[in-house]
Amino acid sequence: MSVASLDGDSSQRVDRIADDELFDVLANRRRRYTLHALKQLDGPTELGPLAEQIAAWENDVSVREITGAQRKRVYTALQQSHLPKMDDAGIVEFDKNRGVVDPEPIVDDIDIYIDVVRGNEIPWSVYYLGLAGVFTALTLAVWVEAWPFSLIPMISWMAFMTVALATSAGAHVYHAKANQLGRQDEPAEARRIREAKTARSDSEPAAGTDAIGAEMDATDSDDGEPILAEK
Repeated sequence: MSVASLDGDSSQRVDRIADDELFDVLANRRRRYTLHALKQLDGPTELGPLAEQIAAWENDVSVREITGAQRKRVYTALQQSHLPKMDDAGIVEFDKNRGVVDPEPIVDDIDIYIDVVRGNEIPWSVYYLGLAGVFTALTLAVWVEAWPFSLIPMISWMAFMTVALATSAGAHVYHAKANQLGRQDEPAEARRIREAKTARSDSEPAAGTDAIGAEMDATDSDDGEPILAEK
């Protein structure tokens, strides 16, 4: 996960929250889902609808299809644990008595990208390093007139490298936007979880929605995934 702050006055407001405190808030999936939902809103929202939306994402159903148990499970966790923690961090203002959540200006002042690199995937930083190595090797090969690279003019190689770099940058931007909290209708994590469940559905019986919620409760602690910060 990377957190990029904006410049100017906005960055001054962001700096009021220490990185460790912000990352601690973001280390939990339900809090990330909460932040995703709040970034899509223009102002305060009630706890009930917020809990319903998060429950729908967790169970991969529409809001109208969630059960009372699923809603209550998320509602209780938000009310008793997650929203108070986000309030203490200065990310939201949570009125527990009224059940109203009001996002602070910092919610609009930070961009948060959730990016998971699996074992068979290459991080973008490593990809660009490899691309630079390829470009360097091509340039040297053409410079010393090595065959068959010398058969193609240098200007053509330069055009090729420019197009390759521009295409890579475009794909990187698209990938980053797709994994940005609040950018899409649903969190990127929810999509990845659904895709993973679909991939293993042929070999394992599907878990019921209540079992999914119980699993979320079992892992609903402050011990989250490793987070990489980029300023």
